[in-house]
Amino acid sequence: MLRSVLFAVLAAAAGTALAQGAIKIAILGPMAFVQGENHWAGAEMARDEINQAGGISVGGKKMQIELLRIDTNEIQSVPDATNAMERAVSRDKADFLIGGFRSEAVIAMQEIAMDYKKIFLGAGAAHSKLGINVEQNYDRYKYWFRLAPTKDVDLAKTVFTILASVAAQIRKDMNKPAPKVAILAEKAVWTEALVAAAQKNLPAMKMEVVGTWQPSATATDVTAELSAIERAGADIVFTILSGPVGISVGRQMGERSMKAIAFGINVEAQKDGFWQASAGKANYVATLDTYSEVEVTPKTVPFVKAFKARYNKSPTYNAASYDGIMILKAAIESVGSMDADKIVTYIENNVHVGTAGTDTFDKRHDLVWAPGKTTGIGVQWQNGEKVPFWPPQIKGMKSFKLPGH
Repeated sequence: MLRSVLFAVLAAAAGTALAQGAIKIAILGPMAFVQGENHWAGAEMARDEINQAGGISVGGKKMQIELLRIDTNEIQSVPDATNAMERAVSRDKADFLIGGFRSEAVIAMQEIAMDYKKIFLGAGAAHSKLGINVEQNYDRYKYWFRLAPTKDVDLAKTVFTILASVAAQIRKDMNKPAPKVAILAEKAVWTEALVAAAQKNLPAMKMEVVGTWQPSATATDVTAELSAIERAGADIVFTILSGPVGISVGRQMGERSMKAIAFGINVEAQKDGFWQASAGKANYVATLDTYSEVEVTPKTVPFVKAFKARYNKSPTYNAASYDGIMILKAAIESVGSMDADKIVTYIENNVHVGTAGTDTFDKRHDLVWAPGKTTGIGVQWQNGEKVPFWPPQIKGMKSFKLPGH
C-alpha cells in the first residue's frame, strides 16, 4: 500500500513538472467550422515540428509546446467567444493566444487578452479597429498582432487590383467598356469598410456599380439576391463573404447558369471541399486566397504539400497559426524568456519569412502590405480544380477564365 501511495505521489509530481515545463498556447477558433479546423491544424503542424526537434529554448532550458484547443463558437455567438477567451487565460493558464475569426468577436476577445497582458496573435479577423486600438492606446493594446489576413483596407487594395485585371479581360473579351458590378457582401462588421470602398472606388475604375446586396453570413438561400443581380445585368459579382453563405452563392450561381463572374473574398471557396459542397456547380468562382502550391515564399510550397499530406486538404488562411507559433519561437529564443513586453519588442523589429508571406508589422501591429510579400493570391475554380492566377509574377500562376470563353 505504501509503495502504491508513493508511486501515485511521484507520478503526480512528474505530471506537475511536465506541466511546468510546457509552453501553453491557446488556439482559439470556431472549431465546428473550417476556420477553426485550420487554426488547429496549422498549430498542430508547428507544435509537432518544434517538439520533435527538442522544443523551444527559453534561456537555455528546452520547453515543449502544449496546445489548448479552445472552441470559441464565435460565428454563432460573441458571448461564447469572450467566455472561451476568459477560460483560456484564467482557468487553462494559457501563456499565449492565437486565432480568432469573426471580427465582432475578436474585438471583444482582444479586450480580455489585453486585460491580462497576454500576447494575442490574430489569424482570422480583418477589421481595422483591432489595429487602430494599438495605435491609439499602445500601452494597453501592444500585445495584439494581426497575422492574417491583412486588414480590411489592405484586403480592398488587393481585391481591387485583381478586380481591375478581371475587368480588363471582360473589356477585351466581351467588348464592354464599363463592366457592371454587383456588390454581394455578408452583413457583418468586417465587410463595412470593404463595401464602402467598393462603392466609392469601382466607378473611378470605370466600372458601374448596379447595387449592393447583403445576405446573412449563414444564409442557405440567396435566390432573391441573385435574381436581382441578374435583372441588373451584372458582369461581375464582387463577393465579400467569409461564412457558409459563400457555398450557397457558388452553388446557386451555377444552378442559374449565370453569365456573371464571381470574384472577391469567399473564404468557403478557399477550401478544397468547396467544389463538393457546391455540388460541382461553382465553376469559375474566384476568390482571394492565401495558400496554393506557388512560391510566395520559399516556405509556401513545402508547407502546403505537408499540410495536404497530413490532412488530405489544402490550408485556408487561418492556418497562419503555424506562422504565429514560429514567430513566438523565434522571439522567445532571441530574448531568452517568455516576457511579453520583450517579445512584443522583438516582433515589432524583426522580419519573419512565413508560409503565407514575408511579415513585417507597422505601428498598428498590422502586416505591412506589399505586392509579392503579404497581399495573398487570386484563385479560380476551373472544372473541379482550384487554379491560382494572380499575381502573375509568382512562379506557378495559370490563366483566369470567363464563363463561355
